[in-house]
Amino acid sequence: MSDNVNRRDAMGMALGACAAVGGVYALAGMKKAWDPLPSVKAAGTTTVDLSTAEENVLYTEKWRGKPVFILKKTADMVAKASNNDKARDVIIDGSAYLVCVGLCTHLGCIPSYKSDTKDFLCACHGATYDASAINTKAPAPLPMLIPPFKIDGKTLILGEAGPEYNKMKEAGVLGKTPLDPKA
Repeated sequence: MSDNVNRRDAMGMALGACAAVGGVYALAGMKKAWDPLPSVKAAGTTTVDLSTAEENVLYTEKWRGKPVFILKKTADMVAKASNNDKARDVIIDGSAYLVCVGLCTHLGCIPSYKSDTKDFLCACHGATYDASAINTKAPAPLPMLIPPFKIDGKTLILGEAGPEYNKMKEAGVLGKTPLDPKA
């Protein structure tokens, strides 16, 4: 400090420095409060390694608090599928997969997969879905929804819309909710 700085000026500079440091901490705290929680960030995407997936075995992953069904289809299932069913298939490394939100479109129950009949049954009200998650018996009004996904090699990333998802969206095979205006 110079000789011309009196006690009052020194106290003013010290107070200003403390206020500046406090302001920086306040701004850092505000930014931290604005950022989403780590649990929210983690819930946004789910990564699934499908390199060890077995045919006709249902895998259930959790994405945004909802069950997502992943089923590697057998060659027999693909051969018997209609063009509408095949349009809903996710092709990864030459294999066809069903990827859908595992909630019945009637009242939101979780259907169970029957590997012997290769279909889904909602035990609450008797709705059935085929191996492409398309409703085959009432009261389910619509097919199960396909969540946004991206393919990275043999890895499926749920929550990000990749080119395969966008292609399905353009084809109109993702499914709708009863609240959609054109459902």
